[in-house]
Amino acid sequence: MTVSPPAEPGRRERKRLQQLDHLADTAWALFEAEGYEAVTMERIAAEADVAKATLYKHFPVKEALLRHRFHRDLRQSVASLGDVIAAEPAGTARLRKFFALSAAWSEQHRAYLLPYVQYRLAERRCPEDDSQRSGLERIFTALIAEGQAAGQFRTDIGAPALTVYLEFLYLAALLRWLTGQAPALQAEFDTMLTLFLGGLEVRA
Repeated sequence: MTVSPPAEPGRRERKRLQQLDHLADTAWALFEAEGYEAVTMERIAAEADVAKATLYKHFPVKEALLRHRFHRDLRQSVASLGDVIAAEPAGTARLRKFFALSAAWSEQHRAYLLPYVQYRLAERRCPEDDSQRSGLERIFTALIAEGQAAGQFRTDIGAPALTVYLEFLYLAALLRWLTGQAPALQAEFDTMLTLFLGGLEVRA
C-alpha cells in the first residue's frame, strides 16, 4: 500500500505541532489515569502547565484532543500498516486486512471512540489543518486505486469518489457497534465491506 505523505511542515509549524502533541498527550495520560468523563479542560491546562486560554485556542473541547491524538497515531502508523497490508493481494484482500486491523485497534480504544466519532460527525466540514485530519481518506484512496490498477475494482468511478462512500459506510458500522446495535465489530466491518463491494441487488 502506497500512501502519499502530507507536506513536510516548516520550523514554525513544527513548533506549533509540538505544543499540540504536548497538550494531547497530557490529556490522554489524564484520561487513562482518571477516566475520560472525570477530566476537565481546566485540569488538562493545569497538568500541561499552560493557560486555559492557550488550551482552548487549540482545542475547544476534550473531543478535539482525542481527535488530535488518534489522527496523529494513524498518520504515524501508515508505514507499518502499509507493510502488513501489502502482503495481501491488491483489491478486496487488502481492504479486508485494513478493516481487521482497524477492528483490533478500535476494540482497544472503545471507551473513547463514541465521543470522538460524535464530535467528528458534528463538525461542519473537514478541518483545513492537515494535522487535524485522520489521513483515513488517503489510505482508502490508495487501497481502492491499487485494486483498480490490479483489475479487481471497477474504474468508471474514481478512487476519491469511492473513498467518500466507503468512509461513510465505515462510520456507520463503527457507530452501530459503539451504540450496541452490532455485537462484534469485525463481523460488522465484514458485512459493511461485503455490501460496499457487491452492492444491494440480488444477482442471478
